[in-house]
Amino acid sequence: MYDLIVIGGGPAGIFAAISAKEKNPDIKILVLEKSQKLLHKVLISGGGRCNVTNGLLNPMDLDPMELDPKDLARNYPRGQKELLGPFHQFGPKETIEWFEKNNVKLKKEEDGRIFPQSNSSATIVDSLLLRAKLLNIEILKNQDIEKVYKENENFKVISNDKIFISKKLAITTGSCAKGFDLAKDLGHTIKNPIPSLFGFNISKFTLKDLSGIALLVELKIKGSTFSQKGDLLITHFGFSGPAILTLSSIAARYLFDKNYKAELIVNWLFDLSEDEIFKKLKNLKNKNFLKTLYSENLFHLPKNLWIKFLNSFDETFKKELKDIPKKDLLILASKLSSDRYAINGKTTNKKEFVTCGGITLKEVNFKTMESKICENLFFAGEILDIDGVTGGFNFQNAWTTAYLLGQSI
Repeated sequence: MYDLIVIGGGPAGIFAAISAKEKNPDIKILVLEKSQKLLHKVLISGGGRCNVTNGLLNPMDLDPMELDPKDLARNYPRGQKELLGPFHQFGPKETIEWFEKNNVKLKKEEDGRIFPQSNSSATIVDSLLLRAKLLNIEILKNQDIEKVYKENENFKVISNDKIFISKKLAITTGSCAKGFDLAKDLGHTIKNPIPSLFGFNISKFTLKDLSGIALLVELKIKGSTFSQKGDLLITHFGFSGPAILTLSSIAARYLFDKNYKAELIVNWLFDLSEDEIFKKLKNLKNKNFLKTLYSENLFHLPKNLWIKFLNSFDETFKKELKDIPKKDLLILASKLSSDRYAINGKTTNKKEFVTCGGITLKEVNFKTMESKICENLFFAGEILDIDGVTGGFNFQNAWTTAYLLGQSI
């Protein structure tokens, strides 16, 4: 008989077990993991560096003391309201303190993302597993969970033809379909899981030979209210980078419903209006009328990108500025402020993925992470219908909800 069984040996599961054991060292805990590897998603995240959390308001200072939970919660397209209270209990500040207390030195990058100083996600994995070992948390790998049911106030978990019995049960299986099935068997409703955080495939992509160029832009999805400012990365298949990933997150269900076919509007010069861009081009024409736009990169765009824009109009802009009519300058101004690209699918990193969807949030008590449907059943992490934008926010959701789960056990 166990006091708590945790199904799922990912970040939320391991941290929930640690949190519970740190709160009460006398309880007996078992973690069941379906695969041979624990914390696999942590190991592969951030290109193998693991973006532990985000410091947000103090980008050059490791201590996010001034961080307002409201500002933190705004980075979650789903779960914003529900996470507000939990972030008051355990947010980035507490995450940083926990890892540094457990001998993991962290560093903050200019955009606020926090990584281990080692630049290796193995540092995070080793720290969590060492703490679990020191707390005598029992962990079994290669566990194929066949069924979970409640009998006489206790939970029975059937795995590999063995029956494990526990007073309390936590399901922390991330976006794994089996976890959703187990939750449904215990009475919960699942919101259809779909991808979040993905790049945009562009039909007949004219910029693919400029793969690797990154710059600050403003993005909009035509016919919707979805927009985002940030860094755009040109790839061989279309667009990626933080701005695209964030836009894909906030528009995840909209794009899913559109079968990932939509029109993306890129404002390459978002700090200028179309009229201001035109006026600058007109002034350049009046001032340097014997030169060409090829020699006058007025807006300091990456040189190859600027040339690509000009070449897209065939011979139009190869003439001296004095010979270019205003109507053509207006067309160029329009392209720079509202360039159109046809989204025709998505590209995800198959090793790193985030899911929009999961257990309906109104069925969970966010003070304790306990089910409102089934007593003594708990959830944490990505199995919930919560997902954050890129930058360490999805791991912060795992640490926060897992901490509350462990404390309430």
